[in-house]
Amino acid sequence: MGFRCGIIGLPNVGKSTIFNALTAAGAEVANYPFCTIDPNMGILPVPDERLETIARMIAPPKVTPTTMQFVDIAGLVKGASKGEGLGNKFLGNIRDVDAVVHIVRCFDDPNISHVHGAIDPRSDIDIINTELILADLDTVEKRIAKIERLAKVGDKSVRDELDVCRVIQDGLGRGIPARRTVFDPGDKTRIADELHLLTSKRVLYVANVSEALLREGGAYIDEVATIADGEGSESIVICGDIEAEITALPEEERKEFLEDLGLEESGLQKLIRAGYAMLDLITFYTTAGTELRAWTIKTGTKASEASGKIHSDMERGFIKAEVINYSQFTKLKNIAEAREKGLTQIEGRDYEVKDGDIIYYRFKV
Repeated sequence: MGFRCGIIGLPNVGKSTIFNALTAAGAEVANYPFCTIDPNMGILPVPDERLETIARMIAPPKVTPTTMQFVDIAGLVKGASKGEGLGNKFLGNIRDVDAVVHIVRCFDDPNISHVHGAIDPRSDIDIINTELILADLDTVEKRIAKIERLAKVGDKSVRDELDVCRVIQDGLGRGIPARRTVFDPGDKTRIADELHLLTSKRVLYVANVSEALLREGGAYIDEVATIADGEGSESIVICGDIEAEITALPEEERKEFLEDLGLEESGLQKLIRAGYAMLDLITFYTTAGTELRAWTIKTGTKASEASGKIHSDMERGFIKAEVINYSQFTKLKNIAEAREKGLTQIEGRDYEVKDGDIIYYRFKV
């Protein structure tokens, strides 16, 4: 699995439309709040030109791309942190994702009602962020009440946790999400991570626009970008309707369709690229037996840890990794030529895997 993104936003902002376009999952789409009640999930292969190139060069019987999982979480509303609109249930679904994709409505359409009557990206974002902050504040306050008594007896780990909770509580009370609270590397950072707060998730804002705005830009898009920049998040622009059209086309027609629209890449490609950058992810490749496969890991992952993504036995029995990067490999005919020319490197367990590495693991069970 590459990474798991939760798609959130107010009702009727286009979440399910974009979810369906990205995953072809067939989630219900309708013009009323809470069309989605239980979270819809979709797993999709990550488009990867490097994987396709390697496959053409070595012609393996089986090619397996890395994947992303999207979770379409029901539309949140004002008061969700207090249970409005099944808010507690919906907020709970966010805790299990790696990152949040916040869909913001940036299109006018008289046939699709807005839950608050008018298109206002800043107000919409503020409503969602406020509910996430209030939910986290409740979580932290309950945790503080539980551990204050233990801290008095002198347990250092409990005192550290109490310190962390109070710092986060202070920030949340001033409208600062937990992801913007910085601790020195060490136990306090670990404690903050273990609280699994909603506002600790990295956020990618997606301005869902009409086709006209996709071409021309506008104030709605600028507003979303300004908000994202102000809090150190990223933003991209997607037209959900166009993404739906792309999904309906045969694979071989999609590139021409994008070119006709003057677009260099689809919204899915933009989202994946932004998501990988946001979560500091890279891709490496393996060829084992008859299969060429792509894997997603965090930047800085050691060779032995990366082998554990493939199978735990490989990590336990790790001997060495034979590595060649994609940029070098594509100048050759095959791996045999790379070995003949001495272009593969033998690395140990502490080697940090690089984006685009092709790795041949040696291990013993």
